[in-house]
Amino acid sequence: MANPSKIKEGSVVYSLGELDGKKVEYDFAKVLIYLEAKGRMLFGKHFKIYEEDKSVLLRLCNYMVKDYDNCSKYGIDPDKGILLTGPVGCGKTSLMRLIRHIVPHRRPYELIPARNVAFGFNHIGFKIIEDYGNGRFYCFDDLGVEPMGRHFGKDCNVMGEIILSRYELFLSSKIPTHATTNLNAEELEKRYGKRVRSRMRQMFNLIAFDKNTKDKRT
Repeated sequence: MANPSKIKEGSVVYSLGELDGKKVEYDFAKVLIYLEAKGRMLFGKHFKIYEEDKSVLLRLCNYMVKDYDNCSKYGIDPDKGILLTGPVGCGKTSLMRLIRHIVPHRRPYELIPARNVAFGFNHIGFKIIEDYGNGRFYCFDDLGVEPMGRHFGKDCNVMGEIILSRYELFLSSKIPTHATTNLNAEELEKRYGKRVRSRMRQMFNLIAFDKNTKDKRT
């Protein structure tokens, strides 16, 4: 991509900031304009960015564009993945689907519902854990509400095992993993155990919506 500070959607060119030599100086106000427009393309004309969500979006955007100064300011490690938490319906999935579009010059992650992974285990067994422990980029959506896996009479906490595999990948290759969840730290530990929760602390930057964020699907 010749100039990552400009993104073309149809006949419209959106500016996200200024290209200064080899570095883009992103302008958050311009990024928001693009994200709202792209959101309408992806999710329909009803999509809007809410004022109360802008602080979450600011952190996500700084992470995506690897603005090291602002990441440091907000306590974000650009090498780790994102764990985006918040109540049901607050817009976690939509934002994770949306923000990857501001860096089209970078390798995108795939959004995979955690429940689909568990269902996949039920059909093909432990190969699913190998498949998601590979070098691809993933965001596991709705982590913690998926059912336990069961294949030929053997139960498995599928996402817990995949997190452990992705942790090894993170250590060896610095390949990040992202996830969204409605659960808090205690609930995640109860669901996956202390070992997985400990790995998650090392793998993820926690970015959280306010617990009182309204359900945007109502």
